[in-house]
Order: sequence, then structure tokens, then C-alpha cells
Amino acid sequence: MNAHSVDEQIALIKRGCVELIEEEELRKKLSRDKPLIIKAGFDPTAPDLHLGHTVLMQKLRHFQLLGHEIHFLIGDFTAMIGDPSGKSETRRMLTREDVLANAETYKAQVFKILDPEKTRVVFNSHWLYELDIRAMMELAAKTTVARMLERDDFQNRYRSGGEISLVEFFYPLFQGYDSVAMKADVELGGTDQKFNLLMGRTLQRRYGQEEQIVITMPILEGTDGVNKMSKSLGNYIGVTEPANEMFGKVMSISDDLMFRYFELLSDRSLADIEALRQGIASGSLHPKEVKVTLGREIVDRFHGAGAGEEAARHFEQVFARGENPEEMPVFEVPLGATADKRICTFIASVGFAKSNGEARRLMEQGGVSLDGSAICDSHAEFQVPGECVLKVGKRRFAKIIVKP
Repeated sequence: MNAHSVDEQIALIKRGCVELIEEEELRKKLSRDKPLIIKAGFDPTAPDLHLGHTVLMQKLRHFQLLGHEIHFLIGDFTAMIGDPSGKSETRRMLTREDVLANAETYKAQVFKILDPEKTRVVFNSHWLYELDIRAMMELAAKTTVARMLERDDFQNRYRSGGEISLVEFFYPLFQGYDSVAMKADVELGGTDQKFNLLMGRTLQRRYGQEEQIVITMPILEGTDGVNKMSKSLGNYIGVTEPANEMFGKVMSISDDLMFRYFELLSDRSLADIEALRQGIASGSLHPKEVKVTLGREIVDRFHGAGAGEEAARHFEQVFARGENPEEMPVFEVPLGATADKRICTFIASVGFAKSNGEARRLMEQGGVSLDGSAICDSHAEFQVPGECVLKVGKRRFAKIIVKP
């Protein structure tokens, strides 16, 4: 028997969710007192995850704590099409090699949150590759073009004369068919996935199955507090980023956004989070102190117990007291006639900037210094033998040994 009552389960399941379709149906499923099959699909279209992706994983973790069966679906088949949700143009189809390589990194990253012993990883190619042309026609007959054009993204593209490939119409059908193949009881997704999630209910009904419950989760704002967390916007916190970088980014978010992160990403109870909020309101807690608590928890999750405390100490030393960190990478730079002595090139070569262009912009904006003195000339070179500390942006430091 489940150790948690139906009401207790519902309370945890609803934490942070935007919509639950339908709650009474979920109560009936839970009242049967047997583990439910919980589905969440992830298309491995990029190799790395950020905290925005982990909102769904945190909800899967809640179901896992309640004793339900977590089926982590890697959409290795559907990723080759690309989810059209929220897209204004047809997406480039990925190769199977790209998808499988990305899937391997996903599997390594998700178990920072989920218990691998209680998680079943499945690939939708296992059943979608088995669909012959007759089965595909039967699947396509389960819906209509008019229904597909109800989607805002398709509708907007159609009205503006943009292209919609036929294969994109199959994406929600394939995602819905995943639910049929898995006999899912519950499917989770972001608010932008609602159409696809409801297609799962439709197809299960038409294939004679009990309809799945749909739970939509909010889209997490990035560090700017405005836009969806995205690598392309540079407002993301990657789950594989170094601990100090991750902690520093958490500390950069606003005080208001901090509590949204607490609710969607933290293991703390809502009562504990409210106590922190009241502590700030009463003046008994400082917002920075509470944000440090959040940063420690997030860093510990992805880098191991104690990593958050070490990152907090590093942050205090570097940012609060303005000191150089005790530990930093060491690089040697030769001054020989054939050596490239440009600071801009060096910054890009060691990964402190994504490109020479970004390194130039950082320098011109005053974001690069040697021993505390800003270097704004993008043509500047290392010139004097000896040791110096290079600082790039707010969080990247290196000891440079300039050799004659």
C-alpha cells in the first residue's frame, strides 16, 4: 500500500504545476493503490541540459518519492523530426548519430535528480520504427488537418504563408502514440506542450485505453528574470557547469525569481519556503542569505554534498571581499617571436570566451583585467615576463605565467 494518502499525493503532485487535466480522474487512479506509469519525454536535440529542463525532472522525482513508476522517455525517433511547438519555421532534421550522442549525455545528467534504480529509460524508436505504412495510415486517420491547425504555431505559420512540412504534423501524433505504446497513466510536459499532451489522451481513447492525466509545468525564466531559460539567450544555468559558475549564476537572479526557483527546483517543503519568505519580509533574514541557501542546494545536487558550501565560500571571497580565489587554473604564455601573444586570442583558446569575437567584446566592455587593471584594447598583448592574474567577466580567473 502507498504510505501517502490520495490527498497527500495530490498536494505534492500539484506543487508548482500550471494545469492538471483532470484532477478527479487522477484521484480515481491513485485510489486504486497501485503504482502509476508516469511518462515524460525528452528529445535529445542538444547535448546538455540546463535548469529549465530539470523542472519536469523535479516533478518526476515527486512521483518517484510517492512510489510510482517513472518512465523517462528519450525521443530518439521524434528528435530527428524536431518538436514544432513554439517554432516559427520548419526545424532542421537531426541525424540519428547526433540524436544518439546527445541521448547518452542526457542519461548521465538526469540521474543527478532521479534515482537510477527506480527509473526506467525507454526510447520511442523501439515502437515507432515498427510502424508499417498501414499502421501509419491508421494513426493519421485518428485526427484531422483542421485539428492540427488549431495549434497556434501551425495556425500562425499558415496565415503568414510560412511552410509547414507534413512530417511536422506527425510529431504530435507520434508523441501521442508513445502514450499508447507505454500505456501511460500520467504525462508531464511544459505549458508549450499542451497540444501534444492532449493528443496522447485522444489517441489512448481511440485505441481503447484509459486516458492519461496531463500535467503541465511552467517554463522557467532564465537568470534575466524575463525570458525563457535558453542557451541562445545566454540566460541559462547548465547542469554540467563548474560549481563556482553555477553558484555565481544563482546568486545573480533577482530576489523575486529566487522563490520561483525554490518552488520549482528545491526539495524544501512549501512551508519551509514560505518561512524563508516571511523571514525576509520581517527582516530576520537577508535576501542574500536565503539565496546562498538556494545556491548551495542546487550545486550540491549536481556536484555532490559539500560542493555548495565550497562554492559559497569561493563566492564570498571573490565577490564580497574582492579577493582573488585561492585556486585557479595556471597557464604558461611564451613571448617568443613566433608566439601569438594577444590576450584576446588566449581568452578564446582556453574557453573563457566562446570565440575571438566574444573575447574582443568582453575586452572592449571592460570585462577583462590583469592584476586588477582593465585591459580594454582588443589588440593588447602579454608583454612582460612574470606572473599575473587574468580575470574575465565576473567569475573566470587564471594565473598566467608569462615566459621570456
